[in-house]
Amino acid sequence: MDAIVLLKDDHKTVERLFKQFEKAGDEAYVTKRKLVDQIIAELSVHAFIEEQLFYPAARVCVPETEHHILESLEEHHIVKWVMSELQGMDPQDERFDAKVTVLTENVRHHVEEEEQEWFPEVRKGMGRKALQDLGARMETAKKTAPRDPRPKAADVPT
Repeated sequence: MDAIVLLKDDHKTVERLFKQFEKAGDEAYVTKRKLVDQIIAELSVHAFIEEQLFYPAARVCVPETEHHILESLEEHHIVKWVMSELQGMDPQDERFDAKVTVLTENVRHHVEEEEQEWFPEVRKGMGRKALQDLGARMETAKKTAPRDPRPKAADVPT
């Protein structure tokens, strides 16, 4: 699978989870906790493969995307921080839904920038074969990638 297609599929998966969360009732605490745990796992894996594989490859093959990559890394940092706070938070906490809303808004902004602004540049600069090779490596990496936003060193595959 092409690396950009793989990342866009991840984006769609997380967007579906966000919408399910938004549709859950105010008292659906168990459902919300499960959805947030899924969101955290999906985004942690996604960020890992982007940071370890996609961004470095894009930076080498399409150097003019470097500013996008640096901004994306900072966006990841913020998203990971919010996710780490959500991990230990009771879904009945008055700030839980607000924190998920902030997470959702940040991720949606990040996705829009990637898909609209710089994925087309990367596609053009890397070409189909390189994106397919990278996508295959990313698919393999997803299997062992940390599902925690702040993994311990022992949890990170080498």
